[in-house]
Amino acid sequence: MITIETPTYYTATRKYDLSFPSLEADIDADVVVIGGGFSGINTALELAEHGITNIVVLEARYLGYGGTGRNGGQIMAGIGHDLELIKKDVGEDGLRRIFEISDLGADIIKGRIDKYGIDADFCHGYGYMGFNARQEKTLRTWEKEFRSLNSRHEIRLLAGSEVSQIIGSDAYSSALLHMGGGHVHSLNLLLGEAKALASHGARIFESSPALEVEYGERIRVRTAKGSVRASKLLWACDSFLNRLEPELHRTTINTYAFQLMTEPLSDELIQRISPIRGAYSDIRPVIDYYRVTRENRLLFGAATPFVEHIPADLKAWNRKLMLKIFPYLHEVKIDLAWGGPMACSPNLFPQIGQLPQRPNAFYVQGYSGFGVTPSHIICKVLAEGMSEGSARYDLLSSVRRPRVIGKDHCRPLLLTGAKSWHQLSGYWHGRR
Repeated sequence: MITIETPTYYTATRKYDLSFPSLEADIDADVVVIGGGFSGINTALELAEHGITNIVVLEARYLGYGGTGRNGGQIMAGIGHDLELIKKDVGEDGLRRIFEISDLGADIIKGRIDKYGIDADFCHGYGYMGFNARQEKTLRTWEKEFRSLNSRHEIRLLAGSEVSQIIGSDAYSSALLHMGGGHVHSLNLLLGEAKALASHGARIFESSPALEVEYGERIRVRTAKGSVRASKLLWACDSFLNRLEPELHRTTINTYAFQLMTEPLSDELIQRISPIRGAYSDIRPVIDYYRVTRENRLLFGAATPFVEHIPADLKAWNRKLMLKIFPYLHEVKIDLAWGGPMACSPNLFPQIGQLPQRPNAFYVQGYSGFGVTPSHIICKVLAEGMSEGSARYDLLSSVRRPRVIGKDHCRPLLLTGAKSWHQLSGYWHGRR
């Protein structure tokens, strides 16, 4: 696994001076969590809010080092890329129930921010953008589906000149405005949630990579200078699993996403870019996504659409994509560019459940590039499964977890083929 070790917008603008010690003792807990990103912290916080507070979280580096601190901060509706891909696992009724819970993410995030007073720059306003008539047809279908959930937020389709009401770009011919979505400073959100978790009595350790896991009625996780024995374990490493658990390693594959951050822009330029100061993405199989920040910067992100590779110059690569959407930004300077891995599942749907023959070992992984909002939904359901159980957990954990054959030797080739197929199928489903 490759990690692009550069400063990110999130580390440069973190508001919480929060750090935790490394584990240097042998301790006991009810639950041990491996991974200090959204998945690990959110599941632990959900458990703590329901009275399970003897929790230990082990983070190999620092909280938010992985995908939580390397994303676009988009708060969007949905779980996974295309729910039809899991229909054969859950059936028509199951698909509908998953669609219903997939709209809960923004409210969960907002509720948590309000409950704990988290300073994370939450802002409402999301635009799903269409380039052509096929995509406009898809957006009109999405509008009906989103409205069927009886959201209290404004949801409406914009076409032609109406698109300029929410974005200053001639690249698009249609847009679906969803004011229930928006954007957030994901690292500050995580750190605020970690502070809340610690206030419940949970113990968090940074710079404490798990080196070995011994399964049994009491699971033992060993680190370099200590260990944790617990009744239950949660694997929450996603793209940073590093082959530590072979059963989980074989069912996802890492690809990469890249973001840039512009210099601070004038109020006038920000108003031209985004009259709603919102977040946006197109609906192609591999999307461009972007948003404005509280500091009047534009954060723009993407992944390679066909050939899997890491661009030699991240600033130049992402800037070229940005200028296709906003050509009038050609003189704007790029202050930062960064990237990192994201774990993809074969069906592009998150994987949760229990390891085979190990009922006290749980896992969550494979957000496939859509993790900020879905992680808050998935982890609420996962916590239900780790405590009293629930029909929602039974449903989500019933989704199959296919293996990715050949990933260790042919990763770039497999991803190039998968991306090309994904792009081609986009024509059939109104996404290209």
